[in-house]
Amino acid sequence: MKKTIIVLSLLSICLAAAAQENHPDSTDVFYKHLQLNEIVVTGLAGDSKMKEMPAPVSVIRPANLSARAGGNIIHAIAAEPGLSEITTGGGISKPVIRGMGYNRVIVVNDGIRQEGQQWGDEHGIEIDGAGVHSVEILKGPASLMYGSDALAGILIFRPEPIRGPGEFGGSLSTEYQTNSGLIGYSLAADGNVKGWIMGGRFSDKYAHAYRNALNGQVSNSGYKERAASALLGRNGSWGYSRLRFSYFHLNPGMIEGEGDNFGYTPALPFQQVRHFKLVSDNTIHLGPGNLKLILGWQQNRRQEFEESAHEPGLDFRLNTLNYDFRYQATFGNGWKTAFGLAGMGQKSDNLGEEYLIPAYGLFDAGLFATATKTLGEWTLSGGVRADIRWLHSEALAGRFEDFSRRFPGISASLGAVRPLGEHFTIRANVARGFRAPNLAELGSNGEHEGTFRYEIGNKDLKPEYSLQGDLGLDFVSQYVSVQSALFVSRIDNYIFAARNGQVSDEGLPVYAFRSGLAHLGGGEIGIDIHPVHSLHLSSAFSCVYAKEKGGDDLPLIPAPRLFSEIKWEITHDGKLFNNAFVSLNLDWNMAQNHFYAAGGTETATPAYLLLGASAGTDIVIKGKTRLSLYIIGSNLTDQAYMPHLSRLKYIGIANMGRNISFKLVVPW
Repeated sequence: MKKTIIVLSLLSICLAAAAQENHPDSTDVFYKHLQLNEIVVTGLAGDSKMKEMPAPVSVIRPANLSARAGGNIIHAIAAEPGLSEITTGGGISKPVIRGMGYNRVIVVNDGIRQEGQQWGDEHGIEIDGAGVHSVEILKGPASLMYGSDALAGILIFRPEPIRGPGEFGGSLSTEYQTNSGLIGYSLAADGNVKGWIMGGRFSDKYAHAYRNALNGQVSNSGYKERAASALLGRNGSWGYSRLRFSYFHLNPGMIEGEGDNFGYTPALPFQQVRHFKLVSDNTIHLGPGNLKLILGWQQNRRQEFEESAHEPGLDFRLNTLNYDFRYQATFGNGWKTAFGLAGMGQKSDNLGEEYLIPAYGLFDAGLFATATKTLGEWTLSGGVRADIRWLHSEALAGRFEDFSRRFPGISASLGAVRPLGEHFTIRANVARGFRAPNLAELGSNGEHEGTFRYEIGNKDLKPEYSLQGDLGLDFVSQYVSVQSALFVSRIDNYIFAARNGQVSDEGLPVYAFRSGLAHLGGGEIGIDIHPVHSLHLSSAFSCVYAKEKGGDDLPLIPAPRLFSEIKWEITHDGKLFNNAFVSLNLDWNMAQNHFYAAGGTETATPAYLLLGASAGTDIVIKGKTRLSLYIIGSNLTDQAYMPHLSRLKYIGIANMGRNISFKLVVPW
């Protein structure tokens, strides 16, 4: 199968060369690629076009997102170059960008950073995938925009766009997956009445235990998920004001490698994770720019039920207040600027009888100024930010110490973009990032059912500081488009947990947090070839190397990966079957022989190859799309595999086997 991938890549190049002489319909495809560069994404000084961004950015558009399947939104997008996932069964995934995850990746939803328990292993991102319209992936240090924690990059989940005056609509979407019996649906409606904006969504999802060729059905891997959201706002000539509310509830079983619960309702042990969020998003037109004020409140509560289905053992509640006050302006001489103040406050509580981290209080603030300037064919971007974070950990007799820490940090960035002739664009960026240690790293002292380990924090840890350089080269022509990016990064005080050789009273291996000097490097390259009209041959390769000073490999680094796809876009004529397509893909995850071996923390992971296929179409009646249908097949050869970043690998449980997903979307 590996030879098949190589042959596919060579065939793509040969077909592209042969098509140079005769390509009567290629102009439409060429313009499609040009339009990709016109996509507006989040930049340092406000919204910018992709072609002006000095650091790598990927965009997953609505049509592509609809044609993907997964138990959660992170799994649905994890095939993007440079993006990986830490998995726990079929329902829990955490994002990893260029080998860094947890608190080194910021997730932005509804305009604010998502604050749950991203520091932990056994829970995912509390976001309803059905309400995500598109996704932006910003790779590289992004502390200028969001402060501490964005060393690896940012995932921005965009909601449905606001409708125009007098427009009303909505949709009903349903999904079924054969492997886990997943049944999901989502109902949404929204409208605009003379500038008054309103909308709402309700989603439900159930899955029983998934199966694979190695373990059969995996006991207690079923889960339930429910989400709701509402929007109320006002548009005017002065700007806009919007109030968004969301609720997310996940009830997953905790997989231990034993038992006989294969149904939709998780058995002991299981979790209850609830996330509430209220966001006020306001923009006022002022002079040549906009004055923006975003205020948010979030409450995340995670409960673990081990001995009783009614009384949680671990009960951790986190309240967060977010604030972002900035002014963004565009001037006629090629200047775009932004400056402001942003940060958050947090307060946590331990409400159960078991504890992993202490209750704490946190407040941080960041002053920043950024600018983008066009000079001839050059676009320059940069800025500086000063952050400070205060943190206080509360004592608990015999378990946690009372201590306070202060973490100052300076972030900076400078980048440039320039077209080289008609087809090439070069990008370069240098950035300094900052991340303060989290409470799990500073103050952990405990274990619970979901971790398979006992964790000990280190209250003397220092902040992480990164210095990263990015270099990218893009090529766009009538038949071929290529995006490539390389990066190299040095991170001082890189923090990670490693086994120390001890065993807890409960018989679990003990992991202690430590830090050191880390060097990371790697990159991504993606190629899309369309040798004949509507046929796309694409491949994307990504890899990361990461070592600590002294030569040891760092933990949780994804294996090199090559994802190749052949896609035939059958129709775009607006008739009965519109936007119809079929595709075949190969996902080759190469062997990961670079792992953190000290104390048996990690082991090597063999290579594996996954075969997938998908098809979809819109059904058009009387000039309007009445429904969209998608069929997505994954792991069609029923390969038994354990990714390097799977938490279940170390108890001998493989990921999901063959799975066919059916998705139906009915707009109105």
